[in-house]
Amino acid sequence: MAAGKFITLEGIDGAGKSTHISYVAGLLQGRGKTVVTSREPGGTGLGEKLRDILLHEKMHVETEALLMFAARREHLAQVIEPALARGDWVISDRFSDASFAYQGGGRKMARAKLETLEQWVHPHLQPDLTLLFDVPLEVARARLDATREQDKFEMEKTDFFAATKAEYLRRAAQFPERFRIIDSTRPISAVHKELDEIISRL
Repeated sequence: MAAGKFITLEGIDGAGKSTHISYVAGLLQGRGKTVVTSREPGGTGLGEKLRDILLHEKMHVETEALLMFAARREHLAQVIEPALARGDWVISDRFSDASFAYQGGGRKMARAKLETLEQWVHPHLQPDLTLLFDVPLEVARARLDATREQDKFEMEKTDFFAATKAEYLRRAAQFPERFRIIDSTRPISAVHKELDEIISRL
C-alpha cells in the first residue's frame, strides 16, 4: 500500500488558510489520492465539544494547552493515524504548530512545556508538509472584522497576533524542510498556482 502523507495548514486568524483546504484536497484527489480533511481543535466528536469550550471559555493558559493537546490526541487516535495507516492523505486545518504559536507565542506559555506535550502526544509523527499562510496583521484584522461573529482568539489585540505570527515564523525557520510560507495577500489565483507547484513537488 502506498504511504499516505500528512499536510497541515497554519496561520494567524484572518490569514486565509481555511479558504484553501478544499483546493489542496482537490489537487490531491485529482492525482488519485484518497483524502481526509479535518481541523483542530476538533475533528472528532469529543474534539468538537472541546473546541466549543476552547474557543469561547476563558481559562488558564496551561489549561488551554492541555485541552488542545487532549483534543489532538483523540484526533490522532480516531482520524489521523488510522487514515495514514490506510494510505490516505490527511489535511488538517491546524496542528501542534498552532499550539506553539497561540499558547506559546500569543499567551507566553513556556516553550519547554509545549515541547513536552508534543513529545508525549505525538513523539513519532510530524506533518510531511506545513503550509503557513502569511499576511500583515492589518490585513488579517480587516478580514476578521468583515466576517462572522468572532471567537475569543479572533478578538485578541494586535500584540497577541504579532507574537503569534512571530512564533509561526520561528517554527518555519526551525523546520524549513516541512514548512512552505505562502503570501496570501495575493489574488486567490496566484496562491492556487503556488499550491499547484508545491503539491506537484510533494
